[in-house]
Amino acid sequence: MKLTFLGAAGEVTGSSYLIETGSVRFLVDCGMFQGGREADKKNRTAFKYDPKTIDFVLLTHAHIDHSGLLPRLSAWGFRGPVYCTAATADLLQVMLKDSAYIQEKEIEWRNQSRRRGQSVQDLAPLYTVTQAEAMLKQLQRVDYNTELNPHPSIRCCFREAGHILGSAIIELWVKKQAGNKKIVFSGDLGKPGHPIVRDPAFIRQTDILLIESTYGNRLHRSMPDTLDELVYAINNTLVHKGGNVIIPAFTVGRTQDLLFLLIDLYRQGKLGEMAIYVDSPMARAATEITLKHLALLDPEASDALHWMNQNVQKPRIHFVQDIEESMQLNHMKHGVIIISASGMCDAGRIKHHLKYNLNRAECSILITGFQAERTLGRRLVDGAKLVKIFGQDIHVKAAIYTIGGLSAHADQAGLLNWLDHFEKAPEKIFVVHGELSNSTALAAAIQQKLKWTATIPEYLSTVTL
Repeated sequence: MKLTFLGAAGEVTGSSYLIETGSVRFLVDCGMFQGGREADKKNRTAFKYDPKTIDFVLLTHAHIDHSGLLPRLSAWGFRGPVYCTAATADLLQVMLKDSAYIQEKEIEWRNQSRRRGQSVQDLAPLYTVTQAEAMLKQLQRVDYNTELNPHPSIRCCFREAGHILGSAIIELWVKKQAGNKKIVFSGDLGKPGHPIVRDPAFIRQTDILLIESTYGNRLHRSMPDTLDELVYAINNTLVHKGGNVIIPAFTVGRTQDLLFLLIDLYRQGKLGEMAIYVDSPMARAATEITLKHLALLDPEASDALHWMNQNVQKPRIHFVQDIEESMQLNHMKHGVIIISASGMCDAGRIKHHLKYNLNRAECSILITGFQAERTLGRRLVDGAKLVKIFGQDIHVKAAIYTIGGLSAHADQAGLLNWLDHFEKAPEKIFVVHGELSNSTALAAAIQQKLKWTATIPEYLSTVTL
């Protein structure tokens, strides 16, 4: 049995793992790389295997860095099922078509730029909306905590990961002549007490473990300190400076978290009247899907929804749908909170809002999620004073707040706590889904705290299990 690390090895994005035995060949995740030209180059490179030979895919959750290359996989010949939770399947109906639409629009803009003054061959999008729609027919819904047999030699079970709606830890058993071999893929692990979703499940035993390390080198701020910073940033901007608050946010997970927190802080009297614009058709769809899966929400989120339904005096939340309405937001100079995608500021409508607000000292940008290397969001977090948006130089005068405690990923302490629930050390531990420094820090902490040995795999490396 062989395991190949096709992404999220020494970096955060592009999560994908190929498992091969003598009788079956399948993937866990098929994610898109994110973060500039190098990521785009990886996305466009031919797959390291023939997609026609893949029997099935197991998908941990809907985020594009885990699911975003599925339409390309299908377009190149993969015809098998993609197994995921029901909530993930619902989210993918929106997310993959939106991703494809962004691919088409971005490549259209790039082709227009390349054509100016020269004759060049047009680039093709990574995949099209039509290809995404075709792939969605391959989704197979799986219940949490119910065993599945995607192949006679394979059984697996999806457990709550606590990251976003529908996210899963995957337990996998491979039938061998010498006995079963168990592999656990952590997926993206949330942290206990995170808004909206339930806490991650604990796993007691495995032979082989792949664990994420997005925040493997640090601790998050406590939730009370995080909320204090959020309240200060919003009040200081809207009330005292008279500007706008711009929040880049992933449309699935982070946007819903923010809406819940803003409602709750208003309910507590810590925030005053607010005009909140959610500028993302996909975020509206994702929020509607969240409300469809009420059984997956934690009690605090359910309480907030009940309060919203019972009270007339509440925050004004407006979901922006069409482009014209989105463009009107650019003329609003003060008093609004705009939540928009993409979460790393590299695509979508958020780039327009940054273009019109970054150069205004009275405004604030709230970074509420992880920013991968080489993304626009990462450059802002790192203190860039000048950035380029749509080919135009934009001076950064707005205040940049990094609200780290809102992360939907467990920090180092959370990851170690999750690991500590294993009854004994796995035979092999692979630290994945983290920048090299973060993965290295987590591997060292595992050695120091648990006395277990963990390995950081290299991109495209293969190990025999």
